[in-house]
Amino acid sequence: MNTVSTPSIIADRSSWQVPDFKTLLWLGRRHDACVVIPVINEGERIRNLLARMSALKIADIADIVIVDGGSTDGSLAEEFLQQHDVRALLLKTSPGKLSAQLRCAYAFVLDHGYEHIVTIDGNDKDDPDAIPRFVEALEVGVDFVQASRFLAGGVAENTPKSRDLAIRLIHAPMLSLFSGFSWTDTTQGFRAYSRKMLLDPRVGIFRNVFMSYELLVYLSYRAPKLGYQCVELPTARRYPKGEVPTKISSVKGNYSVLKMLVMACLGKYNVDA
Repeated sequence: MNTVSTPSIIADRSSWQVPDFKTLLWLGRRHDACVVIPVINEGERIRNLLARMSALKIADIADIVIVDGGSTDGSLAEEFLQQHDVRALLLKTSPGKLSAQLRCAYAFVLDHGYEHIVTIDGNDKDDPDAIPRFVEALEVGVDFVQASRFLAGGVAENTPKSRDLAIRLIHAPMLSLFSGFSWTDTTQGFRAYSRKMLLDPRVGIFRNVFMSYELLVYLSYRAPKLGYQCVELPTARRYPKGEVPTKISSVKGNYSVLKMLVMACLGKYNVDA
């Protein structure tokens, strides 16, 4: 078991805008690191991911925290979660999508003193074997770790062609240009943050402007601009053949993602915007 350090003082906690949520399961903190998993009706995908994490003994280095956006598929039964070393289950009860879920989870883990925060999607597309490397990077002073399927050693399997091209030709190049950091893979949520960065009032993650997918693109833009140490690490991201598990619709959803990208690159989500 890791030695847990003394939690840092949270500055100006009263100013945070955090969606309402319920804590359905909380077994206490064991480590300085945690893995936040946002889910909503992921069915067997979240169960497969937890089984893989259990086989890798991820719980030996980081506490597992699930934040549910309102699942109705029965996939998050408490007995199953505890059998797979889940320490906390949060249920968002306010409106909002991914960014709202993440604000719930990040408020919870920061309030409970976690120093290193990894996030991985609950749809079982990312290989959790990279989690220890993410934690190690944070432990030596990195502030933002981004998974990349496009780096040497990474794996991109069955990625829809339109998404592959959009990332390589639009999303990653724009964020690289405007942030000043050379990103290769910017749309996926497998990443990790330092406590220091998430608490920085110049970053200001706890604002109601972050409701959908804004928070991911904003942090990729804002963290390098503020001088935080960022790295990408090679990972495997595998899409199943056939139906693509995603919450982003093909037309309206992709337009919204593009709009968020432009707004982030123009500084429209900055605290002082």
